[in-house]
Amino acid sequence: MAKRPWNRVNLPVYSISSRDKKGNTNMHIITYASQISMKPKRFVCGIFHGTKTLSNIEENPVFVLQLLSAHQYRLVDLLGKKTGNQIDKIARLEKRKLLMQWKSHLILQEALAVIELKVISSFEGGDHRGFVCDMLDYKNFSEGEPLTLDVLREHRMIWI
Repeated sequence: MAKRPWNRVNLPVYSISSRDKKGNTNMHIITYASQISMKPKRFVCGIFHGTKTLSNIEENPVFVLQLLSAHQYRLVDLLGKKTGNQIDKIARLEKRKLLMQWKSHLILQEALAVIELKVISSFEGGDHRGFVCDMLDYKNFSEGEPLTLDVLREHRMIWI
């Protein structure tokens, strides 16, 4: 059976590192992220309603989009299937020694690359809120295969 058209594309899997006004960090999985302009470099990111990440970004409009490595697929259970409103994801990541500092942000050590973004506008998008963001900075950390939806399918973490 053929996949629906929007499920046929093998999208990259990112994590967002966001902070509230007090500086408390949360991380979340996102696949609805795309570059929408070259000059200036802009991205649009869709954040699911009701998440800690959404409330963080509404409080503090600067966050980091992290391109995950294919071998980081196990993080999807923690970062994407659990909510920061109920558990402290950062404490769990710190316990596993998976975090490091980049600029003023906590990020995942083995991320392939990071992009610092600043929200310039937002819009309602159904079950997600869309954020148009300017790129402030970026850094490539390593080569490697990015985490994609196909990798998650191979590990039976998603079925779409």
